[in-house]
Amino acid sequence: MDDELWALIEPLLPPWPERSPRPRPVADRLCLQGVLFVLYNDIAWQLLPAELGFGSGQTCWRRLDRWQKAGVFDRLHRVLLAELNAAGELDWSRACVDGSHIRAKKGGADTGPSPVDRRKTGSKHHLICDGRGTPLKVITTAANVNDVTQTLALVDGIPPVAGRPGRPRRRPEALLGDKGYDSNAHCDELRRRRILPVISRKGSPNIKGMGKLRYVVEQTFVLLHHFKRLAVRWERRTELHDAFASLACSLICWRRLRKPKND
Repeated sequence: MDDELWALIEPLLPPWPERSPRPRPVADRLCLQGVLFVLYNDIAWQLLPAELGFGSGQTCWRRLDRWQKAGVFDRLHRVLLAELNAAGELDWSRACVDGSHIRAKKGGADTGPSPVDRRKTGSKHHLICDGRGTPLKVITTAANVNDVTQTLALVDGIPPVAGRPGRPRRRPEALLGDKGYDSNAHCDELRRRRILPVISRKGSPNIKGMGKLRYVVEQTFVLLHHFKRLAVRWERRTELHDAFASLACSLICWRRLRKPKND
């Protein structure tokens, strides 16, 4: 983890009490690197190599839990979205939604029989991204939850993104979705939010050119699931799995922010 990213993260971390009867804790930066190692490599916490110097797997897990309860990862995601918005790198002309199934090895909250994996226990990631594929919000549900039920939760879950003059923005101009999002009631609710629904209708041909516009959400799923801890769910507690998802979204935003601009 480079110094510039750590400079953004460090102010968001909850402080430790000045006087504590316990031994001095492992440095936050080292524990975060341990969390990142698990996120990238999907190893069991107890197998985190001690020689890396990140502290024990249990220590890193406790720190992840502490940071999740303090809302660190959601705030980091919001900070990086604001940086991208200030740089003109967010496309608010449209947003795309989709869902992707993952296996849930240990069960737990928000798991259910997967309709695409012989009804084995699984979860589903519901994603909304901007027109360039930048992740705006990820929601985890049971694998048998229909995509359309999460449409409004995704739209309303977009954080207020600052970075530009005026009020922070949190609404795209249009929302693109496949036939799994075809619902008159949800389309009406989108219009009430001043969002144009561009949804393929069941029983009708796909909207011409929709695939070229929606490919970004599939591309973003590839980026998310490149973090191996998100490709298979091991956490029983949804909030810890979502902490990994928010951290992965932040890292995708960071890479886009650091990507060299073409002349």
